[in-house]
This record gives sequence, structure tokens and C-alpha cells, in this order.
Amino acid sequence: MKVKINNKEYEFQEELSILDAVKKAHIIIPTLCYSEKLKPFGSCRLCSVEIKGERTLKPACVTKISNGMEIYTHSEKVRKVRSTIMELIIASHGISCNLNCLTCPKSSSCEIKVIAEEIGIMEVRIPTISSKIPEDRSSYSIVREPQKCIVCDRCVRKCAEVQSVNILTIANRGPDTYVTTFLDKGMGNVDCVNCGQCVIECPTGALHEVYQTDQVWNVISDNSKYVIVQTAPAVRVAIAEEFGAEPGRIVTKQLVAGLRLLGFDKVFDTNFAADLTIMEEASEFLERFKNGGKLPLFTSCSPGWIKFIEHNYPEFLDNLSTCKSPQQMFGAIAKTYYADKIGIPREDMIVVSIMPCTAKKYERVRPEMKGDVDYVLTTRELAKMFKLAGIDLLNLPSEEYDEPLGITTGAAAIFGATGGVMEAALRTAYEVITGKNLERLDFESVRGIEGIKEAVIEIDGLKLNVAVVNGLGNARKMLDMIKNGEKDYHFIEFMACPGGCIGGGGQPIPTTKEILSKRMKAIYEIDKSFEIRKSHENPAIQALYKEFLGEPLSEKSHELLHTTYIARS
Repeated sequence: MKVKINNKEYEFQEELSILDAVKKAHIIIPTLCYSEKLKPFGSCRLCSVEIKGERTLKPACVTKISNGMEIYTHSEKVRKVRSTIMELIIASHGISCNLNCLTCPKSSSCEIKVIAEEIGIMEVRIPTISSKIPEDRSSYSIVREPQKCIVCDRCVRKCAEVQSVNILTIANRGPDTYVTTFLDKGMGNVDCVNCGQCVIECPTGALHEVYQTDQVWNVISDNSKYVIVQTAPAVRVAIAEEFGAEPGRIVTKQLVAGLRLLGFDKVFDTNFAADLTIMEEASEFLERFKNGGKLPLFTSCSPGWIKFIEHNYPEFLDNLSTCKSPQQMFGAIAKTYYADKIGIPREDMIVVSIMPCTAKKYERVRPEMKGDVDYVLTTRELAKMFKLAGIDLLNLPSEEYDEPLGITTGAAAIFGATGGVMEAALRTAYEVITGKNLERLDFESVRGIEGIKEAVIEIDGLKLNVAVVNGLGNARKMLDMIKNGEKDYHFIEFMACPGGCIGGGGQPIPTTKEILSKRMKAIYEIDKSFEIRKSHENPAIQALYKEFLGEPLSEKSHELLHTTYIARS
């Protein structure tokens, strides 16, 4: 098809939307309701273009090109209409924040601000539109500020199309339209799994995590408390983005230095607990496999996935590993083994987690595990703390984690990417089953950002059917296939967020497929940089079992490292 765009002719071999066509022509059209991860919706109309012969402007995201079409992306008519639309959007958004970007939590990633600059908005002639819808603070993980919402519908569609959770909806019509939950109950009182994918998708400050930075500043300043911090594997390959670096830049050692400058008494690594998780979960799988236990075994590291299965598929709860997540295992060990080892009263030890995940904020208060972890900060929150403290993260010196809870392996590092838990478990399971050294450590068949990956792994004559699933929409597909007898597996890794933890709801915004791929590549680079790449070879883990736990699945490990789950209505 031959198409003219701004009087220049282009040829396309396939039917595209006008938006995709102009992208290929290296022309930028502003969009708000559009997202590469969602079906085109065409509600905001900011992407409207002029087509020769058409009386009205057409939204580029939902209009297909045709042979001979002549498109004008920035004509006078288009510029005037876009400017008016943008003023209306700003008017509907500005009543709560008075357009004060200095105090908005999304100021560094606000799409309205960026688009207003691109369109050239110099003034807003339309009075702000008042809304009386109250804030929703019912959730432990996510806050909704409806007065900052522009009703672009992206959060609603992300929750439905990608995650299949469907807890958000559009209510009313016209100027009274707003985003809400079932019967306006609030996100904490419906089947929300706290994954935070709606936060990643929101173009304004209408959705953000529940902030705990003030509480963390307070405990750091409290000399009566011994405050330690753990950092998740996905944080070190993403936080640099908040300081202008390219996605995938690894800043592990600078991260450690920055946390020490903030005033934490010890800086530890969640990867230590990831190695511990493998010891327990791989042992649990082998026990079930050998003794006819409930299979397939489902991993249990992702709290969003856990809440999803509790709400939607309680018949599969017995398939879940009873292991706590690495975050919670770390807290349990820190407040017992480590506190006793250094002579700190357990009640005086405070555990802070730095996580890529908003659901971890909910996990820390689950009754089954309450007390293991005291505060959870997202990657974005920690970046704000660094900036507030004047810490130039990218130029800090390299520092190492404290011992012993900072000693880790390459296997633990890959927990941050989808397929990582599976691969780490297979490295250990192979050697436990065979008693032989695993020559090739990379199980590439379970890597990649595809939503569902399947593989048959042969270990000493045994054929294990395994699968890796990321994104809750894909989890629903997988569980339905198992339920209907279409699939049969031994072991399945589930992660709530697309791409796994690297795409978590607490990560820097935006999180595109390209960015996910770069973060994932960095995760595997970290793995290869380690001399020890198998969890069971971690000397600190070996010492922990020798001095304290005894062996995997012992009575002590069950008391501290395992948990139960519940069916939710």
C-alpha cells in the first residue's frame, strides 16, 4: 500500500494502524489512552490526524491505512484540536494537584506533562473540573487518587486484558465518568492481587504505591533499633533508570554503598534467601516426586500470584509449595539466627526490604507471616530516598554486601527474571538426584519473556515436564488447561508480573518489552559473573543448616521458612 504522510510517500507491505505507520516514518504522535501492551481503545483522541477527503479527524490508533491515503499528522486543524483536547484533559486532572508537579508522585514519569510540552500548551483556558470522589486507601499496597484520574481506561484494560483480574471498571457517563471497583468497595476489599500493573500503566499520579519512606527514615534515626536492609535481585538492574541511565545497567555495588550512606546498620541481599528458598523448594519437589505427593508443584515466591490463586483457583492450593518467599524467609532468619548470632534482642531488629513489587507490601502483613519483615520500599521509593539524601548513585564507589546474609550465588540472581526460579531449582535438583556435577548450568529452554514456556528436562533418565508462566492472564490459561486435563506437568513456576520481578509494579516507569529484555539480559550477566552458580554450594547457606536449621524440610525449617495459604471468597 502506498500512503502519503505529510506529503511524503511511503510504501507498506501490511495493513497497519495509522499510528504504527507514522512510527515507521519516524513521526511522533501524542497518545494517552494507547499502550503497546493493550488493545487500541481510541478514547483520548490525542492521536487524531487529518485524512484528505475526510470531514472529521480520525484517531490514528484505531484507524487502518489504505492504499492512496493521504495523512497529515500536524496540520493547523490537528494542532488546534489536540491543544483543546489537552486543555480539557488537564482541566479534569488539575483540581486535586493544582497542576503542581513539584508534589506529584508521578512527576518524573508523568505522561500528561510530557505531552503538554510536546503539544506546546502555554496556558489552560478551561476551568478545572471538580470531583468529590474520595481517595481509596483501603489497600496495603496501592493508593488511588481519583481526582488525578483522566479516565484513559489503561488501568482497567491492563487489569482485564493482561492480568485477567478484572477488579477495576468504568462507572457513569459524561463528566461524571470515573474509574472504580465493585460497588466502590476499594481495592483492599475486592479481589485485587496488589500486583501494581495498574500503577505501571497509569499516565498520571492517580495510582501509586503506599509510601513507607517516612517510617523508614524514622527507624533509621532511632538509635534504639538495629535496622538492616535486604535488596531483591531485580532492583539492581533497574534502579539506575531513575537516575537517567540506560535500562539494564547493573549497579549492585553502588546500591550497597548508597544504602550504607542512608544509615542502615547492615546491608544484606535477598539473594541469600533465594538460595535458601531453592534448598527448601527443590527438596520439597523431590520429596513429592519420589513419594507420590501432590503434583505439579507450583512455586510460591510471587505474592501477587499467591493471592490470585487463593481467590480464583482454591482447588489448586495443595499444589503450591509451602515455602515462604525469599523476602519472608530472609526476615525470619534475620530475626532469629542472625539476631542471636550478633547478640541483638529480636524485638530491636528492624528488617526493611527493597523490592520491585507492590504486592510485597501486602505480603509483609499477611497473618501467616506477620513480623518477618517490618517495611517494604519499592525500587521507585528507594530512588526518591537517594535523591532526598543527595546521593549520586551512579557515581558511588563499589562496596560489598555484609556477611553472612549477603553471601549469594548466581542461581539466586536469576530469581529476578521469569524462569529464574525454575532454572535455579533445576541446577540443585539435578545434582541432588544424580550425585554428579552439572556441566552445563544454563537451562535456556526456560528463559525469555514469553508468557508461557514449556520444556522437558531429562535428569538421570527421569523426564520432568516443566513450565514457566508470567503474567496472571497466562496463569489463568495454564490453570484452566491443567483443570481440563489438557496439560500435565511436574513443576511450574508462576510469576504475577509480565517478565517476572523485573517487570514488577514497583519498578521504574515505563516498563516496555524492550526495557524488560535489557533488564533480563543484565540479570543473566550477573549470574555468569559469579564463581558459585548453584544454591546448594553457597557456604553461608551450608553454615546456616549446620549451625541452626539442621537440614532442608527439618522441623526448624518448617517452623521458620514454610507457611500456609487460604481459600478466599
